[in-house]
Amino acid sequence: MGELILIRHGETEWSRSGQHTSWTDLPLTELGERQARALVPLLAEREIGLTLVSPLLRARRTAELAGLKAPRDTPGLREWDYGAYEGITTVEIRRTRPDWNLWTDGVAPGPDEHPGESPQEVGDRADRILAEVRAAASRLGDADIALVAHSHFLRVLTARYLRLTPASGELFQLATGAVSRLGTEHGKPVVTALNMSLPERLFNAIN
Repeated sequence: MGELILIRHGETEWSRSGQHTSWTDLPLTELGERQARALVPLLAEREIGLTLVSPLLRARRTAELAGLKAPRDTPGLREWDYGAYEGITTVEIRRTRPDWNLWTDGVAPGPDEHPGESPQEVGDRADRILAEVRAAASRLGDADIALVAHSHFLRVLTARYLRLTPASGELFQLATGAVSRLGTEHGKPVVTALNMSLPERLFNAIN
């Protein structure tokens, strides 16, 4: 197996404002589209044998602008279901729950179609994606696999890849339009790169 390439989608209006965004299907902002195009040189030298993408517009558009070929919609890559906290910022939540922490407390229940997920439920979903990745890797040899998805889910997935608890995802910051890589060293899972993006001078030259 090559490496697992994690790509957080580009900026949206709600990622800019800090509003929790799971099922709300927002487009990329102009900056978000520029961030996605700036991924092209970061990925150009990788041999990517498979791309799995969240079915939400912001992730699919990021994959398209990044030049990733034949991305496969993968519902399991959707963002953490924030339940009643959809569209709400952490600052707003802490007005009534001062000690609230997504990573340990989860979310308040939302509507029937979006009841919210606990940290363990998100971790279980990440485990299923990792099992799918490992099965695909056995067919792809040394090629990389790219996942284009969302911040909190990819942070949980990183923690589970490293055999940590889902709550340990809070240790791994992921900016919009950033690339991270997971690999191995001496047979052990490691982070080989985290939260990479082009320097601003190169970003501006491309866009």
